[in-house]
Amino acid sequence: MRELLLGLRLLLGSGRGNRARFFLMVLGGSIGVCCLAAVLTIPSILDARDARTMAREPQVGKESAGATLELTQNDAYGSQPLGRVFLARGEHAPEPPPGIPEVPDPGVVFVSPRLQEAMDREPGLSGLLPGKVRGLIGPEGLGHPNELFAYIGMRRDQLPEGTSVAGFGARYVSSPAVEPSTLDILRFALAGVVLIPLAVFLSVCARLSAATRIRRLAALRLLGLSIKGVQRVNAAETVAAALLGAVLGLAEYWAVNQFVARVGLPGLKWYVDDGALTATTMAVCLIGCPLLAWFVGRGGAGKAAANPLATRRSAVTRPPRAWGALLLIAGMGIVAGYCVLGVLDRPPRDTAVSSLLVPAAVVLVGSGLVLTLPVLSHRLSRRMAGSTGSLPLGLAMRRNEVEPGSALRVASGLVLLVFATSLAQGVLVELNQVSRPNTVQQDYRVPLDGADAGRSQALAELRGAKGSAVELLSWVDPNSDEWTESSYALIATCAQLSELVRRMEGCVDGKILRLVRNGLPLDLDKPGTTFPFELREGARSRMLDIEVPDRTVHVDTHSLSAVNAGLLLPPSTIPAGARPAGATLVLTSSPDPAVVREVLDGIGGIAPTAAVDLVGTNVEGMQQIAVVKALLGAGMVLGLVIGVAAYLVSVTDRAVERRAQVTALTLLGARPRTLRAVQCAQVVLPLAVGLLLALVTGKLTESSYLITGGGAVFWDGEGIPLLLFSALGVVVVAAVGALPLVGRRVNPELIRRD
Repeated sequence: MRELLLGLRLLLGSGRGNRARFFLMVLGGSIGVCCLAAVLTIPSILDARDARTMAREPQVGKESAGATLELTQNDAYGSQPLGRVFLARGEHAPEPPPGIPEVPDPGVVFVSPRLQEAMDREPGLSGLLPGKVRGLIGPEGLGHPNELFAYIGMRRDQLPEGTSVAGFGARYVSSPAVEPSTLDILRFALAGVVLIPLAVFLSVCARLSAATRIRRLAALRLLGLSIKGVQRVNAAETVAAALLGAVLGLAEYWAVNQFVARVGLPGLKWYVDDGALTATTMAVCLIGCPLLAWFVGRGGAGKAAANPLATRRSAVTRPPRAWGALLLIAGMGIVAGYCVLGVLDRPPRDTAVSSLLVPAAVVLVGSGLVLTLPVLSHRLSRRMAGSTGSLPLGLAMRRNEVEPGSALRVASGLVLLVFATSLAQGVLVELNQVSRPNTVQQDYRVPLDGADAGRSQALAELRGAKGSAVELLSWVDPNSDEWTESSYALIATCAQLSELVRRMEGCVDGKILRLVRNGLPLDLDKPGTTFPFELREGARSRMLDIEVPDRTVHVDTHSLSAVNAGLLLPPSTIPAGARPAGATLVLTSSPDPAVVREVLDGIGGIAPTAAVDLVGTNVEGMQQIAVVKALLGAGMVLGLVIGVAAYLVSVTDRAVERRAQVTALTLLGARPRTLRAVQCAQVVLPLAVGLLLALVTGKLTESSYLITGGGAVFWDGEGIPLLLFSALGVVVVAAVGALPLVGRRVNPELIRRD
């Protein structure tokens, strides 16, 4: 206890410079704790969302004449899922679902606030919600604030397909916010993008003003303080900074949650209470961070306690040991093994082993990068200092040779940022494959029933869509007991057809052709067979008989396509003023999720009640992918904040520590231009080496992750330019940030003896 009090007294009475460094440690620690709290709160946000969804799940009851019936419909409004629960109240109504006061009577509707806003914009949505809106669903009955959800009261005779319900609340959620397999990907990504850089950042914050503190601790050791006492004195300062930083960081997170929860992220919004700090999160931040600072502080005092004379006399330090490179070699061994399997096109099938080895490789490579930087900086600096004839470069390399640990403090955060960015790119590539695997286009089927000519034309010209056609199904007598053969017809020109398929052969504009998909039997719709198609002319309807011709057009469709075999009709086949009955508009666009959402939102704006068939893709799945991408984007922003904060905190601390050395060189006649060149070279060289290593190891680690993910893409070449640009930008920012380290004032008092 005596040593701890001594450490606090030294902290408060050691001058303005040391107090400034202490507050810098507190500020850096608070940023790290704020990021840590944000990452730890993400699971609780998703759990709270799923808990409210489970609380409204219907419980199946016994069939009886007086039972309450329930029917759930999940549709799409644009790119968002729309949930409707139809309830027919029985004699013994169960407890209402959360968020509404009672089970609605026939004709009564309760809607979510977001759905009410959509109804105000699009009155056509009222056709999906038969009845009168009596109130809004409370937050306890909604998964998230942007959810489109409604409870609709019906009569029992209106729900012939309904099931009896005994109550609400289930043990399992049917539609989780994020699927468990996708959640594992998210955890892996956040660990690599945020947690590993965060651990390094907190360690760097605990080692600020290391040189000054080591000299002070060596003086205490020479005055008779024991080795353990010296370690405790040093730990007292780091623990005090970590504890204050943890408290400040939790307060920062509270303020950030209050703002971001109300504004939301693209694709994700939550209630403020969902992001509230839990006891576990507070315990991890308030106990774990000071505990980490304790061990870092005790370890940092080992040199001064073991050899205080060498510390006070500024003896030449021993070169850093290369044992940290073993971690990098071990991690790259795993990564290289998977990359070799990818080159041989033999991806591993044992996902259980890969799920352990790949995260282990990420941790090993990330840790190895940080611990290898001082070794590389020392050896490269010594070699360059002995061979260069430049004074600024020679001074910079000699300083890096003497203090290789400075490379770790300044460059590690930015190096890990580039490494984590490469890893995040791999996760995004895999998520894109999961949401839309192995295809180059997305098809849509939109029913045109109830849509006039103007709306049909607007749908065909939607922004984002690159092709359109109209599909018909031949008329069949509904009163006939005999089976009647039917056929599909596609109304399109050859140019329109070419936009919908991968390849076509034999198409002629203006001719009725037999449409044949490659791989299907050719005896379908034999030539000479006649099929009737119903046309509408105002209130009247008539039949258009089409005979199957001999001439065919062969098309090679995509793996997931809305084009069916049948007939290809030119637009001139339909008489002027007539419109096909029961027609379906077929659209196609790029499979890019942003384009798909744009097209779906466009359809929702023109025909809000249309039941859109998104061929091969699930709207709820798209919503989950949007949530994951929002969380991953938030993680990348946190990683960027951590990397930049690590650099700013380290470079500021280094400027304070280097003032005495810069002053001595100035008094010896060194010009400010030379000193600025020295400072830039000291920062840029280890950073450039680290970034080059991070680029290589990051891309290989990303490839190993993609190889084990089960997708078709193993090598993400499109992400290389972004990484190179990011690395170049990091070097430029670091070089510019090193320039203010040399001031215009010369203060000889800084080089006085302690």
